[in-house]
Amino acid sequence: MKIKWLGHACFLITSDEGVRIITDPYEVGGGINYGKVDEAADVVTVSHQHGDHSNASAVRGKPVVVDVPGVRTVKGIDFKGIGSYHDEAKGGQRGENIIFCFTLDGMRVCHLGDLGHPLEGSTASEIGAVDILLVPVGGFFTIDAAVAAKVCEALGPRVIIPMHFKTAKCDYPIAGVDDFLRGKQNVRRLEESEAGFSKDRLPSAAEIVVLKHAL
Repeated sequence: MKIKWLGHACFLITSDEGVRIITDPYEVGGGINYGKVDEAADVVTVSHQHGDHSNASAVRGKPVVVDVPGVRTVKGIDFKGIGSYHDEAKGGQRGENIIFCFTLDGMRVCHLGDLGHPLEGSTASEIGAVDILLVPVGGFFTIDAAVAAKVCEALGPRVIIPMHFKTAKCDYPIAGVDDFLRGKQNVRRLEESEAGFSKDRLPSAAEIVVLKHAL
């Protein structure tokens, strides 16, 4: 499996067999200054209907859009959408959010979307085992570094990939990734936007992989 960070909460995830999944494609503007999403995919997951996460029309290739809770099977892959919230007021401030989990090449991937609150035990149980966790860490609109660390502890992933943090191309009033990395062990900062993963080579202890945005 290859995971490429396009920017913000948008990733291109490609299976060994060539199935392409894009998560939370963004619209450019309003503080999001990454390049336009111009990739083809078979599936697009959308955690919520804010413009910086729901620009499925930008994705080429007539993908199937998965944007509701529940289980939907596309290309033989079960996408499990788990309801959550964009804030700590049960959606009263920013609405709802969908956590998406799916298994690809024998590895369980979980994209938390714009999760805005600590995970309850029931939600963590519904998510289940996670190999690769895509987690927002910037705060303000989502969970911050401290809560993100607790979410990672609760889910116990083998690989943690931070997302939704401030960069030179994101003008949102959120924190950079360093707040989340501070004091952490097993951090790998890559000078690339893409990394490859295989089930038999997952780290035995949780590893944080920081990617460079591609766009």
